[in-house]
Amino acid sequence: MEGKVDRRLYILAGFALVAIAVVAAVLISRSGGDDGDSTSASGGDSTTASSGGCKEVEAPEPKKVQLDAPEEGQVVEKGDEATVVMETSCGTFEIALDTERAPKTANSFAYLAEEGFYDDTIFHRVVPGFVIQGGDPLGTGTGGPGYSVDEKPPPSLSYTKGLVAMAKSSADPPGRSGSQFYVVTSPDAGLPAEYALVGKVTRGYDAVERIEKLGGPEEKPKQTVLIEQATVEKG
Repeated sequence: MEGKVDRRLYILAGFALVAIAVVAAVLISRSGGDDGDSTSASGGDSTTASSGGCKEVEAPEPKKVQLDAPEEGQVVEKGDEATVVMETSCGTFEIALDTERAPKTANSFAYLAEEGFYDDTIFHRVVPGFVIQGGDPLGTGTGGPGYSVDEKPPPSLSYTKGLVAMAKSSADPPGRSGSQFYVVTSPDAGLPAEYALVGKVTRGYDAVERIEKLGGPEEKPKQTVLIEQATVEKG
């Protein structure tokens, strides 16, 4: 009788050990699952923090620039094939310069890019359904390169989606430009043919759309949109 009791105790102890092992395995499994869920949620929060694909960056310090105007054809000449690649905190887009219809403006724009003028400047004005505007070294909409170029755009020019033109004040004559430029995001901005032509976005328009989505009150972006680097590619 005593031997049977001992065997029963051994059997019960064995069952208890098995049960403890099963419970431990379940707890470890759940712990691993929770960690996985936490990582996934963190990734989701990171994407949200990046505002739809745009990196969170700090606003650069304003910079005062005084450049001499480029010589005619210094960087690009009429009829040249040239592209300015804009690397921004919201992605990269490319501008094919219209050297045929706007040789002086295209040359100035390429010159500023080659001089590193646009590097570490911002898109200070973002108006969804209209334009995104940048190229001001002060970041306020009042700065420029220290010179201006005069070249009237074609009289029949339409400012349609993807077109890139130079900004000017209302006091400036038609076709005058400094360094500030804008990309049209509207099917037709309805602007008069007074703003100097630069070219057209031919690649990476999704980056322009990401910038446009950051439009906030008073035509200012909700977060800093930085031009990290602008480079010229020829041919």
